[in-house]
Amino acid sequence: MAKLSLPRALKILEEVDVAKREASDAHRLLRGRVIVGVLPTIAPYLLPAVLVDFAKEFPGVEIVVQEETTAQLLKLANVCEIDFAVASRPIHDQRMEVKDLFTEELRLALPPRHSLTRKRTVRLTDLEKEPFIVMKEGHCLGDQVLTFCERRDLKPTISFRSAQLETIQALVHSGVGISLVPAMAARNKRAGMPEYRSLVRPKPERKIVAIWPRQRPLSRAANVLLKQIAAKCKEL
Repeated sequence: MAKLSLPRALKILEEVDVAKREASDAHRLLRGRVIVGVLPTIAPYLLPAVLVDFAKEFPGVEIVVQEETTAQLLKLANVCEIDFAVASRPIHDQRMEVKDLFTEELRLALPPRHSLTRKRTVRLTDLEKEPFIVMKEGHCLGDQVLTFCERRDLKPTISFRSAQLETIQALVHSGVGISLVPAMAARNKRAGMPEYRSLVRPKPERKIVAIWPRQRPLSRAANVLLKQIAAKCKEL
C-alpha cells in the first residue's frame, strides 16, 4: 500500500474537518463559537453595533474578539486560532483570502485652539514643525502615518508613541502634539477630544480588509458575521 506524504495527509485532514463543519452547520441552527481577530484601532468603533445585532439574531453563537496587530492576526489566521480577521492592507501572505471592506481617511487630530484649526485648508507642509504622536512600533496605523509623511518628504518629529488610540487622542487634546487618526475614531464626539481636520489631497488613508486562510473556508456562523460586518462597513 502506498504511503501518504505528510502534506497530502494534512490536506485530507483539513478536508475532513471542513466537511464535518459544513455538515454540522447544514443540519442545525447557528450555534457554537466564532473567533474574530481585529485591529485595536477598529474594534471599539466598528464592532459593538454589529455584535449587538448578531447576538439578537443568533443568541446561540458565542463571539470571541481578539485584538492584535495585522502581523499577529496573520499568524493567528495561519494556525487557525481565529476564524477570520479584520485587518489593514498591505497583505502579502498568499495563503490568505482577502476581501476588501472599505477605504478610510486618516484625519488630522489637533489640540483645541491650535493655530491650524483656524485654517480653511491644511496641507502636509503645514505640519513640518509639529510634534507627532503615533502608534508604537509594530502597529500598522503608526507605520501608515509615517510612510505617508516620508513619501511626501516630511520627516515628522515623534514626541510620543502609544499602543492605544484613545491615549493618543487624549495626548493630542492635552496639547503635546498632533496625530493622524482613523475617521471612525474622529466621529466619536465627546468632551476631551481633539479637533479634527482633513488634509488637502492626496489625503492619507488606510484600506481595511477581511482575511482568512484559503485552505479553511469560513463556517456558516463566521460567514454570516462577516457579511454583517461588511454591511456595516458600507455605512462608513
